[in-house]
Amino acid sequence: MDNTFSSYKIEDRSLVAFIKREIHNLALQSGFSVHRAAETDIIVAELTSNLLKYANGGEFLYRAREVKGVNEIEIYCLDKGKGIDNVVKIMNDGYSTSNTLGHGLGSIKRLSNDFQIYSLRDWGTVQYVRICEKADPKTPALPVGFNYDVVSVNYPGEIVCGDGYYVKHTSKGFQIFVGDGLGHGEHAHEAVEIAIKAFIRSKGEEAVDILRDIHDAVKKTRGLVATIAIADFKSQTWNICGIGNINTRIYRGLENKTYTPYNGIIGMNIPRTMKSTTVPYLKHQIIIMHSDGLRTRWNLNDLMSIIKQNSGVIAACLYKDNIRGTDDATVLVGKIT
Repeated sequence: MDNTFSSYKIEDRSLVAFIKREIHNLALQSGFSVHRAAETDIIVAELTSNLLKYANGGEFLYRAREVKGVNEIEIYCLDKGKGIDNVVKIMNDGYSTSNTLGHGLGSIKRLSNDFQIYSLRDWGTVQYVRICEKADPKTPALPVGFNYDVVSVNYPGEIVCGDGYYVKHTSKGFQIFVGDGLGHGEHAHEAVEIAIKAFIRSKGEEAVDILRDIHDAVKKTRGLVATIAIADFKSQTWNICGIGNINTRIYRGLENKTYTPYNGIIGMNIPRTMKSTTVPYLKHQIIIMHSDGLRTRWNLNDLMSIIKQNSGVIAACLYKDNIRGTDDATVLVGKIT
């Protein structure tokens, strides 16, 4: 269930060859053909070259995963450079600001299965690339309902993540779990993995009941903090409850509300009396849940037109601006369509 991104800060060319080799090997291990792995090399080369050339470096996130039987590699390229004035214009072959052929971004677009850019002047740029083992089909239309993405990164130096997340679909709707094991490393990872298994097993229909089931399951672990958000399609409601410092907000247009969790540690001490918060489940809502690896003093409305972006780009933007760097960091963004 550990599906985190590898993260590297690229400040000069010393890491580029290593990252290219790592992703090339990941591609081959994921069933990519030699030709498709070579196309992946081109994408990585263009992304890292642009990162150094135009932004003086940034952060490079990547992972391999399987989605509905399809192997893919996901990449986020984040920088705090001068930004891009006209994203549409620079995507065209032949456009360049540095006396080159200007085929870079066009190549990424052609070779990838999905390529997204979000950029603001003097804020920087977030690029997202999805590369599947086969060049076709292109990105399918998103299903109507709930679409979500997660950016999750280990504490620097750790090989496992103390954060965890899971989305469980039920006959009535779906349930979201986001948790953070105390501290980081192996023991925090163990706590959150046991919590996820308890979340999957739980038959509770209220967030409070599920949290109590998790509390009983993790008593022999280090403990964790977590929030459960349940969407019920029939009643058109959210049912939300959390213990500890998982930040949860729901946006709809310019309106947003933060849901305050209870104090406590799951597996050690939780309130005797808890009550879930029930709020309307509406189209065009965006739910954001993140661990304390990100700062909480942010406002999505500060990023122009960000709600038009897909959920992964939104998550990456929040990560870019608010990562603390002192713990594991996880941000889940879901959009109601």
